[in-house]
Amino acid sequence: MPRAAEMWPLRPTVRYARQIAEALRAETIGGVIMLLATGFALIWANSAWTNGYLAMRDAVPGPFGMSLYQWSADGMLAIFFFVAGLEVKQGFVHGELSRLKNAILPVVAAIAGMVVPALVFVAVAWGTSGAGKGWAIPTATDIAFALAVLAVTASALPDALRAFLLTLAVVDDLGAIIVIAVFYTEKLSFVPLIAAAVILFIYWLLMRVGVRKPLLFILLGVAAWVFVHDSGVHPTVAGVLCGLLTSVRGDPSPAERADQYIRPISAGFCVPVFAFFAAGVPLTTQALGAVFVDRIAIAVMIGLVVGKFLGVFGGAWLSVKLGFARLSDELTWRDIAAVSVLAGIGFTVSLLIGDKAFPGDDRISTAVLIASVVASALASALLRIRVRVRARDDV
Repeated sequence: MPRAAEMWPLRPTVRYARQIAEALRAETIGGVIMLLATGFALIWANSAWTNGYLAMRDAVPGPFGMSLYQWSADGMLAIFFFVAGLEVKQGFVHGELSRLKNAILPVVAAIAGMVVPALVFVAVAWGTSGAGKGWAIPTATDIAFALAVLAVTASALPDALRAFLLTLAVVDDLGAIIVIAVFYTEKLSFVPLIAAAVILFIYWLLMRVGVRKPLLFILLGVAAWVFVHDSGVHPTVAGVLCGLLTSVRGDPSPAERADQYIRPISAGFCVPVFAFFAAGVPLTTQALGAVFVDRIAIAVMIGLVVGKFLGVFGGAWLSVKLGFARLSDELTWRDIAAVSVLAGIGFTVSLLIGDKAFPGDDRISTAVLIASVVASALASALLRIRVRVRARDDV
């Protein structure tokens, strides 16, 4: 008996929409779209029409008195972190990270990968005005950018390497968001925070008892976002927590279904829009020259490119040598070294923290962009070498 899809073929618009959504689930496509958005922003911001770009970025379209840039940073990145939370939950329950010793390795590497860059930043910027505000800028790894580079340059490397990078990036991004909540929250309101906690508890409880009403959970997620925003804590925390609280039980599970529908929106729209509004900085000779003579900007670049590598690789190596973590049989220390360099791509969350620490300072955004490009280029070269070595060894 023919299947329904054969008896009633999908309309072309529906079929094309599904094909586009499927393509956007691949890190490569999402990463390319983000890079195109970044490039477009840089071109527009450095053209004769730069005032139009700035006017669009600073426009206030609706509630909360937030500009389009703030909506992209606070709202759209919450969706991005929701997807990241889903994937980490899947990894810890069903994937490579479900084994304790495998999970400990990237978690320790992530923690060290936050502490060491912060110390490097402070050491380089010590004695300058603002040194105490920007130490968190080089602590985060951009998940989308880093996974895209890994997918493009080293798709032949083991899945365990991707799992390591994903967990590393999510843990240090979570840590960075906690840092924002603790150190960059000007005023904390406890009533909205308690309300958000109650809503998140209801979200978890309904998942636990088997309720499967997507619209209900969307409404709860939006409500949690609103209350977290009103509390003064960065609202992307609501996205992360909803992702981690989503059930991974069932076939398909709520987490799988949510990932299927929301990942294309995150990769194809949310992250590129944030990149578009965050990356439009001047790249004139004078602007670039100002970056390389400013110790805060230099500290950001060294923290990301050097500090991230030292922290991630050193944390992973030390945790294995001390015996409380193990390196997957599929990986070598050269693989970990290449990914440690890749962790220096700080784009999304580093730009976010930079804007919190130094509002409107284009030197910080430019420093983050430069460091991310350098880290991605170095990591791409190292990953390509690892692919060739592995291919030769398999012959």
